[in-house]
Amino acid sequence: MLSKEKLQRINELAKRAKTSGLTKKEENEQNMLRKEYLQTFRASFKNHLHSVTVVDENGNDVTPDALKESKRNKDNPLH
Repeated sequence: MLSKEKLQRINELAKRAKTSGLTKKEENEQNMLRKEYLQTFRASFKNHLHSVTVVDENGNDVTPDALKESKRNKDNPLH
């Protein structure tokens, strides 16, 4: 999870970008923070997916094969 300070900074830069614009240094900072945020979000989402099992109305496990494979080998991304 990203720290509160980083999230506040992302929001501050986004607001300034819409109003007065950003310097090159601030644009670079914004891009780096966005990348870090997306990496954190994707990792969290993937971990959440690994806890999911899909079951049909008859109680049969119908979890997609790609998710089953990803659960077996957590180092590989979902396809």
